[in-house]
Amino acid sequence: MAGRDLIQPATEQEAADIIREAAGRGETLEIAGGGTKRGIGQPFAADRTLSTSGLTGITEYNPAELVLTARAGTPVAEIEAALAEAGQMLAFEPGDWHGLTGANGVPTIGAIAAANISGPRRIIAGAARDGLLGVRFVNGAGEIIRNGGRVMKNVTGLDLVKLMAGSWGTLGLLTEVSFKVLPRPETEATLLVHGADDAEAANLMAAAMGTSAEVSGAAHLPAMIAERSAADLSGGGAITTFRIEGFSESVEVRLERLRAALATHHVTSIAAEAQSVALWADIRDVAPFAGRSSPLWKISVAPMAGHDVTAMILREVHGEVFYDWQGGLVWLQLAEDGDAQAQLVRETIAKNAGGHATLVRASEAVRASVPVFQPQPAPVAALTERVRASLDPAGVFNPGRMVFDGGRRAA
Repeated sequence: MAGRDLIQPATEQEAADIIREAAGRGETLEIAGGGTKRGIGQPFAADRTLSTSGLTGITEYNPAELVLTARAGTPVAEIEAALAEAGQMLAFEPGDWHGLTGANGVPTIGAIAAANISGPRRIIAGAARDGLLGVRFVNGAGEIIRNGGRVMKNVTGLDLVKLMAGSWGTLGLLTEVSFKVLPRPETEATLLVHGADDAEAANLMAAAMGTSAEVSGAAHLPAMIAERSAADLSGGGAITTFRIEGFSESVEVRLERLRAALATHHVTSIAAEAQSVALWADIRDVAPFAGRSSPLWKISVAPMAGHDVTAMILREVHGEVFYDWQGGLVWLQLAEDGDAQAQLVRETIAKNAGGHATLVRASEAVRASVPVFQPQPAPVAALTERVRASLDPAGVFNPGRMVFDGGRRAA
């Protein structure tokens, strides 16, 4: 991010003063962290960009208490390095989407919270919002809101911590976040099932999650996607993947238990620690679809509905797909831009037990013409607008991202 309209406050109070002045002048502000997700949302021309890049540093971390607090602009890599030294981790496995958007920045912890970015371990550890314990933020009037302190007028009873997670910067500027952390597993390995089609994979993943093997990641990569993995997967063909983490002896026993429980006729193999880590980093960061410009949808549905939804869409339009979260998270890349097939995607989801879809990547023209975030029913949209108006009455923040999930959707 560069330019004369970029503002980088060095303190929370400075940020509050900037926002208060902007509200008084009727200006709009684009909120950015490392800039890795600036292309998500409808295009908009804010008067200035307010960056958290000057608000950095871990402010409190006691490994014995399993809580870490950091300023919003702190790079995720810095936080993960500090946690690794203490043998701990962010359990929700935050992803790095800079490859998807073509951005040069780095993910920041505030942006991870604001966008609720959650990786493969979400199926057992919950989303980013589930690990978010506390926030400090500045609302659209330039007031500093502290978790556990004052309650905002007109939002009494709302959980502001959960409300800010997934709000995409439409409700306030996060200045500090506190996350629950967990011990890092001693090792990991992944059971690979080779050659299953999408429907078979859905059944295998459902079966695996029902075992006592404690699977911490379940994903399916069709053949063309598996070929692109940095994990150097051998043999070709589709791969259904099941991660097991913990102590070495336990991992070995649980892998064999899982292999026996699946009772599949497909060939299986084991990806040891280094290969397993590379594979799940690819899945977490959506690496198979990085470095491209074609439309990319993030679709969240019931796990057993993912392959049916995808099959219906791909009968109408060309594209590629892979599945995470036991099949409940569908990454769908379409071959053509056009209108990104927004109506087809959302109507298909509605016909298959419901869910929601976000257009993570598309041309500026397409993002200007279709709803990027899942349209809300009228009553929910009205409530959403009331909440937004309570926190940002002057409409200062991120006017291109007015639809937010408010803690309700499993983004």
